[in-house]
Amino acid sequence: MRECRSGKPGRDGGTQLGSGGKVGEREGSRVAFILNGTRAVFHRPHSRPTASKGVVDAVRRFLVPARVKP
Repeated sequence: MRECRSGKPGRDGGTQLGSGGKVGEREGSRVAFILNGTRAVFHRPHSRPTASKGVVDAVRRFLVPARVKP
């Protein structure tokens, strides 16, 4: 797992987020998030910094069980 600029390194090498969550690199262009015991893996797009409607829906499906209001 790689450290992000905005976070602090976690015990397992991941990055501790300010909200108590963790983010870490996975295979290829995938990034894993753990927040309030809820896990999700998302693909990091290469060519455009925009997210499709499907990606936004997937992030919402991750945040709601993690008890975060999107």
